[in-house]
Amino acid sequence: MITNNNIYTSQIVNKDYKGLRIDKFLALSFPEISRAQIQRLIQNGNVSCDETIISDNSFKVKENDSYQIFVPPAVDADPKPENIPLNVVYEDADLIVVNKPAGMTVHPAPGALSGTLVNALLYHCQDLSGIGGVKRPGIVHRIDKDTSGLLVIAKNDTAHHFLSEQFFYHTIERTYYALVYNIPNPLKGKIVGNIARSSFDRKKMAIVQNGGKYAATNYETMETFHNFASLVKCNLETGRTHQIRVHMASIGCNLIGDQVYVKSKKTSIKGIDENLKSLVNSFPRQALHATTLGFVHPRSKEFVQFSSEFPDDFANLLDNLRK
Repeated sequence: MITNNNIYTSQIVNKDYKGLRIDKFLALSFPEISRAQIQRLIQNGNVSCDETIISDNSFKVKENDSYQIFVPPAVDADPKPENIPLNVVYEDADLIVVNKPAGMTVHPAPGALSGTLVNALLYHCQDLSGIGGVKRPGIVHRIDKDTSGLLVIAKNDTAHHFLSEQFFYHTIERTYYALVYNIPNPLKGKIVGNIARSSFDRKKMAIVQNGGKYAATNYETMETFHNFASLVKCNLETGRTHQIRVHMASIGCNLIGDQVYVKSKKTSIKGIDENLKSLVNSFPRQALHATTLGFVHPRSKEFVQFSSEFPDDFANLLDNLRK
């Protein structure tokens, strides 16, 4: 039950919920508020029972009690709005889908505090109702700085929670296209391998035999070029850091232009035009584009799908390979 715009009052605890953790009880009581946000509110002293503040997430609720959540008004985010052009594919009151260019970082971080997608969104979106009590866009997934393509961003807590659930349970549809060295064998298949931070190079991820996170990539070879390169379509069952780059490298098909997972010698291409060889080996970023994105809309509950064309640099490289 909502008593006003900022205070939520729970149902009275019955015997079925007696002894449940306070964060879990409130998450069940208010599905429109994520459990992570509820935990932050508890830690910040914004949950109470009558006049008693509850500040411990593991507090056990008591029968016949009810609890109040105070959600502070949204405050300005630390990142500053910046007038950076955005390629908006779709936008409504709940979310925005953008086609991110290669070279743009998604979220501010040390060394990249401006010029990010978040900075651009803060300027573009004038209807942010707040994520976790802060006026900021809800980033529910990321793609690498030098990967181009589609991203969905939530504008409010309800949309953020709904989309995050889909990413958590891997029900989001995501299709990428990659230009890779060599030709996959077999031409179509599924790569499964747990991914974790490399123990040899902290900048890299690696397939590991023990530990790590389960990762699965379905791939299909769409075109081959001169027996040294291929256009590959990848559908992600999971979304791990550098997943496509690591999985394709594991079958000997490193992404063209990858500055992390391709050896310095690039490739021993023989018998092809030197200009084409130079173009391939000097491509300045991993040739990877997030082409398709599909999910259930948080308000309509209908499945929606969006797609984007290859950016100019990717399309130019592909055209030259075809020639």
